[in-house]
Amino acid sequence: MSEAGDGIGSLATGALWARTFEGQGGAHDAHEGGACANCGTARIGNYCHACGQPGHLHKNLMGLVHDIAHGVFHFDGKVWRTLPMLAWRPGELTRRYVDGERVKFVSPMALFLFSVFLMFAVVSNVARTHPPTSTTITSHGAVDTQVLYNQDQTKLGALQAQRAKVTDKAAGAALDEQISDLKDEMNGLAKALAVRDALTHPLASGPKPVHLDTGWRWLDKSAGHMSQNPELTVYKLKTYGYKYSWALIPISLPFIWLLFAFRRDVGLYDHAIFSIYSLSFMSLGVVVLTLMGRIGLSGGIVALLAMILVPLHMYRQLKGTYRLGRFGAIWRTFALLMITAITSSLFIAFLFYMGSE
Repeated sequence: MSEAGDGIGSLATGALWARTFEGQGGAHDAHEGGACANCGTARIGNYCHACGQPGHLHKNLMGLVHDIAHGVFHFDGKVWRTLPMLAWRPGELTRRYVDGERVKFVSPMALFLFSVFLMFAVVSNVARTHPPTSTTITSHGAVDTQVLYNQDQTKLGALQAQRAKVTDKAAGAALDEQISDLKDEMNGLAKALAVRDALTHPLASGPKPVHLDTGWRWLDKSAGHMSQNPELTVYKLKTYGYKYSWALIPISLPFIWLLFAFRRDVGLYDHAIFSIYSLSFMSLGVVVLTLMGRIGLSGGIVALLAMILVPLHMYRQLKGTYRLGRFGAIWRTFALLMITAITSSLFIAFLFYMGSE
């Protein structure tokens, strides 16, 4: 399957997983009364008050297609209330969800699953870079360099043959100078051709294994495997990246807890909801910035936006979620940026370890 197909499949899979976490599987026609087909309880409305199943379920192919499309693209309409708040009022969104206001918003885990799969689908298929090929290099003059080298080689042979026949000292010195200059020019062309060959066929001689001795066996083993088959390593990192993206949540929880170790009014549940919504925003932010770069926005502007938006969003979410003052939110924002660097490093190390297995 192509990478584009993999990306679309990942996106759909993420959406359907998110749909599973969100519940209420798909849109249904509501019928009042009757027994619940799931638990047998007599219904008194459109939904079973015992298990929550809708009164009427689709039983045709078009209904199945509708449910899939609904699960992938709609999220019961909650997404259109959740995303604006996640972007502009993340602290209020997190606090309202923690306090029990659930029906209006997409659950944090559903949004996280969808955003992570969307991020990997977009990054894998939009932000790809292609190594230079012989065609692109040729268009910039590689063929001319080869032609010049061949011409100089022919000219050198003619000059050397002429020099062998010359007995006059002055004429011989002139020819020697021409031959020397021509050899210098050919040396320069040979170096240019060597650079060309290195760019065109960087792995022509095969990958060279890297041997490390850091004392960490898994790291040394990972580096050796990566150097032997870098393409497989990148594929594994991408695969494990979205399969184990959930690991970022438990990795980050102890660090977030340390920021509020003396607060008795917040617990690990609050921190988990904060972390999941924050990771969802960062994943969606990567999607947006990647697409902006793809349509032509310069890398410097994209990097500047990332450096501004990430700490600003962290500040607003911390301030609203934990009802902090300005100073408390500011110093915790800087601490959270360092925590992000630590957790990201730990997660990457975990991926390397998984990739070495």
